[in-house]
Amino acid sequence: MVTKRESPGVKTVKRKAKKAETTGLTNGQVMVELESEAKTAATASIDPEVRRQLVAAEAYLRAERRGFAAGQEVEDWIAAESVVDSRFNKMQVA
Repeated sequence: MVTKRESPGVKTVKRKAKKAETTGLTNGQVMVELESEAKTAATASIDPEVRRQLVAAEAYLRAERRGFAAGQEVEDWIAAESVVDSRFNKMQVA
């Protein structure tokens, strides 16, 4: 028998909308605030050197996928930080 599962995105949208209503912030401001809270939680319990190594490896893989074209190093690093923090948060929840 197949059961229907609710997407976790639905809960996030509701939480963002509720927070925006109570604080008077725009959706963009709420997203930035929520992302910074998640980033702080993720980086609080992981060794900074281990995190840096994981981010560096992910950034390298991103650069490799685009052929090491110059000019996007910062974007690669920022995206890699998001991926590493996201994976770490998923591990903490599980």
